[in-house]
Amino acid sequence: MDTRLLRVLVELSDRGTLRAVAEATGYGTSAVSQQLATLTREVGAPLVERTGRTVRLTPAGRRLVTHARPILAAVDAARAALARGGEPGGAVHVAAYATVLSGDLIPVVRDLAVSHPGLQLLLQEREPPEVVRLLEEDRVDLGFVYDYDLVPRGFEGYAVRQLCETPMVLAVPSERSLPAEIDEPGRLCALAGQSWVVNSRGPADDELAVRVCALAAYQPMIEHRADSLDLVLDLVSADLGVALVPDFLPARPGVRYVPMPGVPVRRRMFAITRPGREHWPAVSLVIDRVAAHASAWRSGGQPLVVGQPGDQGQHDHQ
Repeated sequence: MDTRLLRVLVELSDRGTLRAVAEATGYGTSAVSQQLATLTREVGAPLVERTGRTVRLTPAGRRLVTHARPILAAVDAARAALARGGEPGGAVHVAAYATVLSGDLIPVVRDLAVSHPGLQLLLQEREPPEVVRLLEEDRVDLGFVYDYDLVPRGFEGYAVRQLCETPMVLAVPSERSLPAEIDEPGRLCALAGQSWVVNSRGPADDELAVRVCALAAYQPMIEHRADSLDLVLDLVSADLGVALVPDFLPARPGVRYVPMPGVPVRRRMFAITRPGREHWPAVSLVIDRVAAHASAWRSGGQPLVVGQPGDQGQHDHQ
């Protein structure tokens, strides 16, 4: 069975219309229709059916897609394995949240420009739900995302590698009379009635605040939202709220970081790809370099980038 035909069927399952499949594959819509017809003849069962002006997969088509995905992933992995002896090169489209972009990927890009001049990284800043959507649409090759151990994300259907994890701390206004540390969940009661600042581009921060405050049996008052960590800390400094932030942030006037040894909350960083692509030489190289870089400075070492000390991780919330 021609894997190109299977790929067209999977693209139809993911994208929903013949036009979208044509745009993704570079074929015309008539060529897509012909490929689906050829696959239908090979299988001996109808795979798509018309519903008005659109088409949808039949039960047989959906069943074939479940078999086609691992087949295509295995083909991609085999191609990568055969190419492992070659030099990583070409363009790699990468989507990541801003801390990884500024703190890890930009230094890695600079290093790779010297060590692998034939490799080009094309970067875009995205929050985790956006990264997953771009991977699903096959618009990027590699993504870097995060979740919290108290609010785990599901990345089913993707190749996932955890790169590091970072404790979270409370950012509170310096002048507020609050505990020096949260050494047991009951001390979170000191934050009851405080406004909270959370992420503006995803629900995970809301859920994290709710679950942390639930340990002290109250609901957080979520009143402010910001994507930029600079803006989050500005809001905290102005005594407009408190926030959960990663513990590698630099000192900030008007802000005090409260450790939470009694409420261990950690943010986890992952690399994700479509199955099989994690073995592509260029993708594998980027993941390895970012993993080494992230682990070095998030575990207490100095950031391996050019710039002022402590200027990492200020551009995205968590």
